[in-house]
Amino acid sequence: MERVCSYSGDVIEPGTGLMYVKRNGEVYHYKTRKCFREHQKLKRVPRYVRWTKQARELKQERKAQL
Repeated sequence: MERVCSYSGDVIEPGTGLMYVKRNGEVYHYKTRKCFREHQKLKRVPRYVRWTKQARELKQERKAQL
């Protein structure tokens, strides 16, 4: 079973990454500590961070519209 990073959208290799469980039972999987920090500590939205999958897809959509 492949796990996908909850923040960046990248595939997480087996035996690596970080799993974060909130008190309400939500489970987040992060590829790196950088992803964890950006999402949980700094509260950044993945759409606006250039290196995330969501930002790359948004950029592609904008280019297609032009």
